[in-house]
Amino acid sequence: MKMNIPNRAVLLLLLFITLPAMAMASEVQTKKPKLNKRVLFVLSEFGYWGEELIGPLESLEAAGYTVDFATPKGTKPLALPPSMDPLFIDPPLARTVTTPVMAAKVRAIEASDKLNHPVNLTKWLPSKPYLSSPVYLNELFAYNDALDKVAIDVQKYDALLLVGGSGPILDMANNKRLQELVKIFIKAGKPVAGECYGVAVLAFTRDEITEKSIVYGKRVTGHPLAFDYNDGHGYIKIDHGFQGAPYQLEFILKDAVGPDGQFIGNVGKKYSVIVDYPIITARTTGDSALCGQKLIEVLEKGLTRYGW
Repeated sequence: MKMNIPNRAVLLLLLFITLPAMAMASEVQTKKPKLNKRVLFVLSEFGYWGEELIGPLESLEAAGYTVDFATPKGTKPLALPPSMDPLFIDPPLARTVTTPVMAAKVRAIEASDKLNHPVNLTKWLPSKPYLSSPVYLNELFAYNDALDKVAIDVQKYDALLLVGGSGPILDMANNKRLQELVKIFIKAGKPVAGECYGVAVLAFTRDEITEKSIVYGKRVTGHPLAFDYNDGHGYIKIDHGFQGAPYQLEFILKDAVGPDGQFIGNVGKKYSVIVDYPIITARTTGDSALCGQKLIEVLEKGLTRYGW
């Protein structure tokens, strides 16, 4: 079939217009952000659960990532004793939750100098000024300037991970400096992961204008009601056993995600890790390694949804 000159000219014009556009679209789809291969872990100074550090730490280090550590006031974080005891029976589950191998790994990192010099969040991030201050506006300007500097510091990290345990209830969940750090990571397009009671930080981190949680409309998991202790809830540095946690995380998360989100406890299932980009959440101890693996997939494979 012969093609006349005008038709041929139109075809060439279309090719001239569409081919570069197609090439550009292909480049956008395949281009991946450059990774620094560095992740920041935040731990409580009132007790972290050993496997909830070791699980994601081993996954990330095996994939070539460097992990830095931070605590609210810069002191060395300490593992909760039951997380180093292979004979400890978890009351809600009525079984041991720490293997002898994991207990040995936790004791080894506790005895090492790996956690000796964590980043001090109190020194790194500013304290928000009180409205009652006579120079409130000037202090607010300085506060926001300081946060801008933290945002520059954060550029060296690919992600933030909030290590779980009972301790985060005391010094992480309502830590305003940590909440600002979480928002800085989110605004920079960097994923944030939370484990167990560390997920509470995400629930309490709010948009300053809407006052909605950053997990509003998201699917999340976390320590479910069925796993809560009725008695024997404790912390490092506090010589007192409590009947239970001061709040039930499942209810907190159900309120935080709103009507369009969902809390997914996966009670009765072996694992519960949820990815609803840029948020990654892990239910409890046994989900820790999988949390690290999914964080890597988010960073390297563009994973945006998992577990729901």
